[in-house]
Amino acid sequence: MDFLQNNLIYSIPLLGLIGILVMAVKSAWVNKQDAGDANMQELAGYIADGAMAFLKAEWKVLSIFAVFAAALLAYSGTIHEINGKEIHSSWIISLSFIVGAVFSATAGYIGMKVATKANVRTTQAARTSLKQALKVSFTGGTVMGLGVAGLAVLGLGGLFIVFLSYFNVIGTDGVVSVVNMKTAIEVLTGFSLGAESIALFARVGGGIYTKAADVGADLVGKVEAGIPEDDVRNPATIADNVGDNVGDVAGMGADLFGSYVATILATMVLGQEITVTDKFGGMSPILLPMVICGLGIIFSIIGTWFVTIKDEKSNVQNALNLGNWSSIVITAVASFFIVKWMLPETLSLRGYEFTSMNVFYAIMVGLVVGTIMSIVTEYYTAMGKAPVNSIIQQSSTGHATNIIAGLSVGMKSTVIPILVLAAGIMSSYYFAGLYGVAIAAAGMMATTAMQLAIDAFGPIADNAGGIAEMSQ
Repeated sequence: MDFLQNNLIYSIPLLGLIGILVMAVKSAWVNKQDAGDANMQELAGYIADGAMAFLKAEWKVLSIFAVFAAALLAYSGTIHEINGKEIHSSWIISLSFIVGAVFSATAGYIGMKVATKANVRTTQAARTSLKQALKVSFTGGTVMGLGVAGLAVLGLGGLFIVFLSYFNVIGTDGVVSVVNMKTAIEVLTGFSLGAESIALFARVGGGIYTKAADVGADLVGKVEAGIPEDDVRNPATIADNVGDNVGDVAGMGADLFGSYVATILATMVLGQEITVTDKFGGMSPILLPMVICGLGIIFSIIGTWFVTIKDEKSNVQNALNLGNWSSIVITAVASFFIVKWMLPETLSLRGYEFTSMNVFYAIMVGLVVGTIMSIVTEYYTAMGKAPVNSIIQQSSTGHATNIIAGLSVGMKSTVIPILVLAAGIMSSYYFAGLYGVAIAAAGMMATTAMQLAIDAFGPIADNAGGIAEMSQ
């Protein structure tokens, strides 16, 4: 236990590295699967080429922006006095920004690359069984989820260790310098800024392309030519499938990478203001969000083992839910022991005192809020549920009633999430103040790898259906 206690900080990037290694193994497995006949491979090649062409065009613009923004950060940096020496943090913030931007772009690239490999292999697997098709498509999604979470934890943990050393946060006597710690975390926020900057362009740019291609393909196919969706005679169908990858996979990967990193860092910023006496030199509130999210990668990997079906009649959504809820339950149980081990009995933030158990309760609030959000989202969007069925029924009388029904259901669907979020913020604040709100968000994001695996599964399966239609 003493060894783990003394080396806990080094285990954080190691957890991220484990996620990346498992990602590499699963990616290799996907690549080994049968890609189908020549026609299917040709269609998949068009989709992959289109997705890569979009990313290259996007990266050309983003690289210019990243260099310009990094230069501004370098110019506007501050000077800190460390052990009697003046140290300019400007270039370090710029470096942190660039690393965050590169990691965010890489996360999106990994997701898009595996999605364009898994789509045609899912189509071929569907020829044998639904179980195999689910396995291939979900494994592709898992690659993206582990890539995003693994890179985030590896980048944050690795840079944190580097900055602790550079700014002499931990003295030779083992005492942690509060001032130097504040400087290290301040510089580390550049990593989050870089990630969020790329995410903004990737998500919005990819989303616009996705919807433009989707609507354009539908207009050509259904209004002008009168041919069905994903018909090989409609060239825009390829653009539609490309859009699924650049928006719903690459864009989403970069977006959640930024949100994931920002959530952890926000908790660390508040954590460094907490006054504690612990076995980690007062760093336990800072390390806790990274540890929980790092272990969340492992728990997400375990959760993927539950995503399987027995036969063709099995409900795929139930299998996905089982995997999601399993990872959440494991995270909840593990968080109890992590909090009890890491945090002292009493903590104080800006005069607000709370116990370590209150921190655990705040984490539980975050996990419960995330679970309720998943349930509500599924209810309002899943086939066979009352909201979707009501829109289908209204569509029988024309476009106008279809639009009205869709808008009304969409508006109603926001009520419960807003109330749940408000209740979650109030509850977590009651338990542990501002730190409680932040750690609740970190708890909710702990299983990001699993959530992203499920999210990426959708576009991969959608692409597989499109390839099947076009190759007939």
